[in-house]
Amino acid sequence: MKVNKRSIVAFGAIAAVSSLALAGCSSSTGDSGSETEAPSADFSGEITVWVDADRAGVLEEAAADFTETTGVEVNLVQKEFGEIRDQFVQQVPTGEGPDVAVGAHDWLGVLVTNGVVAPVELGDKASEFEQVAVDAWAYDGQTYAVPYAIENIALLRNTDLAPEAPADFADMVAMGEEAGTEYPFLVGLDPEAADPYHLYPFQTSFGAPVFGTNEDGSYNADDLQIGNEGGQAFAEWLGEQGAAGVFNTNITGDLAVENFTSGNSPFFLTGPWNVPAAEEAGINLAVDPIPSAGGETAQPFAGVQGFFLSAESENRLAANEFLVNYLGSEEVQTALYEVGGRTPALTAAFEAAVAADPLTAGFGEVGAEAVPMPSIPEMGSVWQFWGVTEAAIINGGDPASLWEKMAADIQTAIE
Repeated sequence: MKVNKRSIVAFGAIAAVSSLALAGCSSSTGDSGSETEAPSADFSGEITVWVDADRAGVLEEAAADFTETTGVEVNLVQKEFGEIRDQFVQQVPTGEGPDVAVGAHDWLGVLVTNGVVAPVELGDKASEFEQVAVDAWAYDGQTYAVPYAIENIALLRNTDLAPEAPADFADMVAMGEEAGTEYPFLVGLDPEAADPYHLYPFQTSFGAPVFGTNEDGSYNADDLQIGNEGGQAFAEWLGEQGAAGVFNTNITGDLAVENFTSGNSPFFLTGPWNVPAAEEAGINLAVDPIPSAGGETAQPFAGVQGFFLSAESENRLAANEFLVNYLGSEEVQTALYEVGGRTPALTAAFEAAVAADPLTAGFGEVGAEAVPMPSIPEMGSVWQFWGVTEAAIINGGDPASLWEKMAADIQTAIE
């Protein structure tokens, strides 16, 4: 895969803006003119990139192109995805960490507060990505990664059992009951902690986000919204659905997949990770927007994966070039989509993927209206109380008192 380089002149503007942060590195650049001609910026040395096994193959090709063009060696080190954040936080201050690493945007609060990541200079390139992807990797007005994939849930529909998309949540349940299946609707839950991630779009449809936002769209930890009137209305509705058996904490994620692929429900709230199982089972699928329960738009969380830059990188100019103009290229973003199935963050790759696959299009359309999962450190205080409260309500607890106590406990923990 030969990466089609964008003009190095454009990158020169980025380098100029970053010259103070990149002391000791040349920011003089010129037009590369071809795919193989080295840019005139004074790139040298090597960079180390941490990547998981699923993405290593794609990065090997991009790294080879980068080395051929710039002369900078790229050392790819495979890591377990779930271990990258903690190892990055531990090793970067010692000088042992990588220059670049792959990760999820909800790590960002931990990475920034520990001082281990540096802003990535996207420059004009920022406008070429889906807005939700750029917003997800923003913190205190700075962008900290090149995003490459957007992941979110949507409504999977068995079109043989439900030929049309439901108008709202009540319509969906009615359609499920008319289908005569064992379950009108499926979502995987946990007996002790429910699943706030999957239930969040219903909560937002009642006008109850977790936090309010600042003018720039970032989350405001001083504006806890989860306990507002909409949150109370959602809690009451959640209790009603639990009493009716529509939500059942004994239906785990695995059981939900098993029942949907067996044709036991027309509807399944899930992500693209469960599409292959449904397709293998011969289910004819459509992907629909999540139906509103409270009258407002049901907005799920968007999880955005990307590549970020070490605050201690000794070759930051070359690392930023590799991030922006190689990992941010349409070729690489498309290749990452093809191996991972997650909707690309780069708009050109996003539009191509959507045009080629109606299921990707469905998840992409829902994802475009999603909200980034909060990455601020205060979100840890929310997770601590949120799911257990939802499970208690679904299982028959008093919605008003439980939700009120949860909101108070979260506020106390944050303070």
